[in-house]
Amino acid sequence: MKTELKGRDRTREILKKVRQIEIRTSRLVNDSLAGEYHSVFKGRGMDFDEVREYSPGDEVRMIDWNVTARSGTTFVKKFTEERELTIMLMIDLSASGNFGSNAQSKRELAAEVASVLAFSAIRNRDKVGAVLFTDQIEAYIPPQKGRSHVLRVVREILFFEPRQQGTDIPLALDFVNRVLKRRAVVFLLSDFITPLPPLQTALRLTNKRHDLIALSISDRHERELPDMGLLTVEDSETGEQYEIDTASEETRRAFAALSEERQNELRHLTRSSGVETLELATGKPYVPALLNFFNSRGKRRR
Repeated sequence: MKTELKGRDRTREILKKVRQIEIRTSRLVNDSLAGEYHSVFKGRGMDFDEVREYSPGDEVRMIDWNVTARSGTTFVKKFTEERELTIMLMIDLSASGNFGSNAQSKRELAAEVASVLAFSAIRNRDKVGAVLFTDQIEAYIPPQKGRSHVLRVVREILFFEPRQQGTDIPLALDFVNRVLKRRAVVFLLSDFITPLPPLQTALRLTNKRHDLIALSISDRHERELPDMGLLTVEDSETGEQYEIDTASEETRRAFAALSEERQNELRHLTRSSGVETLELATGKPYVPALLNFFNSRGKRRR
């Protein structure tokens, strides 16, 4: 009986949390983001329509060499603007995402941002899918349309209980490359607490096949240590423990410098891979950052 009541309480908690996120993010989408999303992403892709005979002025790169070889006459490919997009949300569920020095953890921030993107997508009649990963693929939700599907995606991002704790972003990117047969807009939401050098090849390859956007999520106490005396801290993914004297100004300075160095390394890595990156932090409003990002991206692509 107790187990049954516990199960019902858990279900009510999940439904309440998902509903709260739907209300909050739907308002944001209606007020601010849907138009920006539409202007940045709609019509960026092209669907093959048919072939027709070459006319003077047609671009050489549009020639269909296979049809031309078979028919003996030069044909070019004709494309129409893609009517719908596929949005794939890649969510890092590794244990480090449970950290948050504010009321919100990094995972909760990722869920809310993913919800905004998902509701923006269905408002524009696009498909939304999700890959939840740690150092293995935890869950795959194939792209579909509709509110009930998006609510399922949000529920899984918030409450899915991963089997593993580590992080393997290249593995997750490889999975996306294999399951998505057509070009998609892929949002990778992660704190990127993982060795960075192995990422470059995987990022570059996925960005060639899809439109890959990295959302780097952090917490301020991962960038600067609070002055709280001697602390024992634990790596949530490996279980290793360390003692840090946070009262030492030198220690706090060194920690901040290392954190900034690592962030700069990530920026360089994504930039050199051709991947656009948006940096978000718990405890800070994310809507202005999203709007800024969409605005800048729209200007660059005009």
